[in-house]
Amino acid sequence: MADDLDKLLDEVERRLCRLPGIGTVAGPRHGDGEEEERSAAKESRSAKLLMSAGSSEEDIDDIIDEICNDSSFAKTPLKLKSNSASFTPESNSAVVQAYRKRCCPVYLGGSSSPCGIGTNISKRTCDQLRCTACDFRVSLFNDYIWDQSCDYLFFRNNMPELSKLRAKMIKKKGARAYACQCSWRSINELMDLQTDQQLRWVCGKHAE
Repeated sequence: MADDLDKLLDEVERRLCRLPGIGTVAGPRHGDGEEEERSAAKESRSAKLLMSAGSSEEDIDDIIDEICNDSSFAKTPLKLKSNSASFTPESNSAVVQAYRKRCCPVYLGGSSSPCGIGTNISKRTCDQLRCTACDFRVSLFNDYIWDQSCDYLFFRNNMPELSKLRAKMIKKKGARAYACQCSWRSINELMDLQTDQQLRWVCGKHAE
């Protein structure tokens, strides 16, 4: 194997040395005729690998091109990994699901109205309300309404203690009493929260 490699290198060197501008070989290493015949045979075989050209630079370029176009190189393009996270359909659906955990629109309703995530199709009353004014979670009580004597100070001092709030709660089937620390409502029928501009309540996001 090593002898064959040496012979191949000798052939390449001999070929390049005979190109114009490089110089010619001083002569065969051995004076006998057999060596000359073997050299001629080697040159004929090497001619299949090395393309004839007018200069050494052109021959070198041709050899480089041949190596680059060799079938041993992978012809399939490399798949580069992007550092930035791609927005796949799976992640898109996850964003949509996270968005749907909030009611849109937000509904209020009586005790007969089911609670859950409210949409235009599924009109459920929100049970995760939070007030942006007092930053309190809105409490709701099924089958109750607030007494007309309720005022701001009552809820300010008693929210969210149910034992104290009961003093102003009146039993009423089908109704629902809502209250935070600064606002309160007694609701009998399903209604869109946006219709009551005085309330600063928003959906605080549902777990499911």
